[in-house]
Amino acid sequence: MVVRHMLTRIIPRILARPALASRPVPRPLGMPSPIDTTKVAARRLHATAQHLLPASVSATAQQYPTTHEKIESPRDTPHFLDNEFISSKASQWIDLHDPATNNLVTRVPQSTEAELKAAVESAKKAFPGWKSISIMTRQQVMFKFVSLIRENWDRLAASITLEQGKTFADAKGDVLRGLQVAEAACGITTQITGEVLEVAKDMETRSYREPLGVVAAICPFNFPAMIPLWSIPIATVTGNCLILKPSERDPGAAMILAELAKQAGLPPGVLNIVHGSAKTVDFILDEPAIKAISFVGSNRAGEYIYARGSANGKRVQANLGAKNHAAVLPDCNKNHALNAIVGAAFGAAGQRCMALSALVMVGEAEAWLPEIAERAKHLNVNGGFEEGADLGPVISPQSKERIEALIQSAEDEGATILLDGRGYKPEKYPNGNFVGPTIITNVKPHMECYATEIFGPVLVCLSTPTLDEAIDLINTNPYGNGVAIFTGSGATAGRFQRDIEAGQVGINVPIPVPLPMFSFTGNKASIAGGGGNYFYGEAGVRFYTQVKTVTSLWRSEDAVLRRASVNMPTNS
Repeated sequence: MVVRHMLTRIIPRILARPALASRPVPRPLGMPSPIDTTKVAARRLHATAQHLLPASVSATAQQYPTTHEKIESPRDTPHFLDNEFISSKASQWIDLHDPATNNLVTRVPQSTEAELKAAVESAKKAFPGWKSISIMTRQQVMFKFVSLIRENWDRLAASITLEQGKTFADAKGDVLRGLQVAEAACGITTQITGEVLEVAKDMETRSYREPLGVVAAICPFNFPAMIPLWSIPIATVTGNCLILKPSERDPGAAMILAELAKQAGLPPGVLNIVHGSAKTVDFILDEPAIKAISFVGSNRAGEYIYARGSANGKRVQANLGAKNHAAVLPDCNKNHALNAIVGAAFGAAGQRCMALSALVMVGEAEAWLPEIAERAKHLNVNGGFEEGADLGPVISPQSKERIEALIQSAEDEGATILLDGRGYKPEKYPNGNFVGPTIITNVKPHMECYATEIFGPVLVCLSTPTLDEAIDLINTNPYGNGVAIFTGSGATAGRFQRDIEAGQVGINVPIPVPLPMFSFTGNKASIAGGGGNYFYGEAGVRFYTQVKTVTSLWRSEDAVLRRASVNMPTNS
């Protein structure tokens, strides 16, 4: 009855949208239209979800987890193959625990060799038909995918809060930034147009972009919805078939997205989801049928993936580690700067590749550090579902232990712990992986807490007398994902943005990640291979396609000319 009630509400709304209902959708190669698929998929997938999917996934747009209560009978996470959720036959399983309680949520399989090969064969089989479908039809699928993500927004966010630990509000932001990439992909008809030029009399050269074939995405734990949505929309709307490996620490959001992609009209095999850790990664790197790999994660893993994937002749784009700085000048809007710094340093418990993790106080601004600590003290550290929660737990007990060890190393090396978040335990969650906001001052560049990406709610603070020295300090750091400056001077900001070596620069903006009409533009050691592949925007379309040029000659006189020419063409 719940399923029937939900379908009577959702499906009429989907079919009633003018963009979907008023335009007949062609069905090339005998494939079902997206509209036909929606009706069947909605019934089948929700029926399946009641019996197969874990609690963080088997929800509906109206019913989803809202607490961290213990799950009495956790279900295993299945694969997504040929548009169906399929139980794994794995012999190895990875326990996934709620970071707020460390209660078991689900078990994630280490995909077997047969399951991995089945995903590839499914994608290979689907590719010729999906490639031949018109760009307009693929665009219609993407319109519906966007609509379904919006309808299931809270459901996706709840899955992230339960499995990853973000606050519900922050998890909704995770979904939003991925949704924006999907929305931008709806404009594919203007993003993938080719070129034509008449290069000689009766001769023309055309260039256009074609899909690569089977591609893969390896996703991190810290953005369970956003990073899969960096790949699913662009890879599929350009005509590729995608094999997605979500993080084994929180695959729930990716599984929901797969369900929604099927409802939107993706044919079987266009999106398959596999699971696991190193074994699955190595399979993706070595499988000849996979032509390109997108990765976001740590330096060590990213450098390995880039080297091995490239050696196997694959395209690889890899976003790696970061140490994002903010230079704070005394002439800035102080209140705005302090609030922005606290939010950017401690939001998502610092588990962002664009988190503000290093503060450079220039001149007299150093005196503001106690005020930053005072504001950080008032942040609400909680389980994530609670109203007003500002940050939740970190992903695992091992991550908590590592973060606290780096804080201790700072103290051992002579830094000052201005605000210490070690040992923090919310009353409701004594067994969670919590680290409170931490601020370390008197930091020097040689200290481990500065040289290492902490990936937790820890802000390290350095001081310089001048802007020149601040720029030199920041540029010396090997990472180059993002940087910010807080100043009231346009001339100073202009000087900073010209001289600083970082891909994404914020002026009075602490986390300057561009929207999808641009591209993610980290550089230096934050992007493997020296950069050039930037995930979404125009660069994303280029990554998932290859250029083909066709030069054709249709001489008008050939209709009547009876004598062949043996001379080299002169293009005249």
